[in-house]
Amino acid sequence: MAIPRRYSHVVFGVIQAGLTSAVASAVAVWASPDSSAALVRWLSSWLLSWAMMLPVVVFAAPFIRRAVEAVTVE
Repeated sequence: MAIPRRYSHVVFGVIQAGLTSAVASAVAVWASPDSSAALVRWLSSWLLSWAMMLPVVVFAAPFIRRAVEAVTVE
């Protein structure tokens, strides 16, 4: 099942938000003094941060792309 290209900004947002929140939550969890149950804490932290980042990335990505295109040249 292929996703129509017109939804590419949403797919981009899902992947970008997932990756960004995974890295950020991993750093936060493993940098904390209590490293017990780090995997469980990371997973819950990642799910929460992904849910919060997804709408930000999906709605911001088109504006960011336009801004990049405006300040760059081929």
